[in-house]
Amino acid sequence: MSQSDPNIPSNKLVVANWKMHGSLALNQALIEGYLHGLQSLPQTDVVICVPYPYLAQAQSLLASSRLGWGAQNLAKFEQGAYTGEVGASMLRDFGAQYVIIGHSERSTAYCESDENIAEKMMVAKRHGLKPILCVGETLLEREAGVMERVVGKQLETIIRLFGAEAFADTIVSYEPIWAIGTGLAATAEQAVAMHQFIRDTVASADKSASAKLKILYGGSVNPQNAVQLLNQKEIDGALVGRCSLDVEQFIKICQAVPVK
Repeated sequence: MSQSDPNIPSNKLVVANWKMHGSLALNQALIEGYLHGLQSLPQTDVVICVPYPYLAQAQSLLASSRLGWGAQNLAKFEQGAYTGEVGASMLRDFGAQYVIIGHSERSTAYCESDENIAEKMMVAKRHGLKPILCVGETLLEREAGVMERVVGKQLETIIRLFGAEAFADTIVSYEPIWAIGTGLAATAEQAVAMHQFIRDTVASADKSASAKLKILYGGSVNPQNAVQLLNQKEIDGALVGRCSLDVEQFIKICQAVPVK
């Protein structure tokens, strides 16, 4: 999907996170709408992360397209007596290429630790899945001015356990928890500052891994704020929730990616 020449900037990436939404009919309508609307947007790479039951449908509808697909979570275990869990090899059976790791809607509701999220990230990489690692701070943490400390701890847990090379060819999505689903997105200045902090944190341990790291912004992305956000060189794309369930809005977000 992306350019392979390291001297050519890779395409910006827009990821649709459908969360717990969908039906066979709705999914088909969304995907057909995406495929039609994205025909004239070769500068934008697109991935759709669907609920587990719809992976087979996504594979069927997208296999011959330039769009990628993936899941919204995975187990840190390979297999075993873990009722309700889904393993990486199961995702691969349906051609999944990507998986969201550590989204705050999961980590807060299911009390996932930074260490647990780090383990999931490495399981994904071992199975050839590209992890989309979500990091971010709460409103209280931002107001207290400790947002970099919070995000830094999330990144440094992975570096401590698995080394900074774990971030090579990985995707990180900065998702301020206070912006998710609230309609209140971070400003371009706030997003750029955090994206630069994320890249610098990884670079301080491994410059090569930092250079290969793609950093997205997520958190109430819509057609209006996407124009400013996606035109920032530090922002490599977007993770889109609510607006990904509306074809017109999602296409407009993709259209906000600047032409090279």
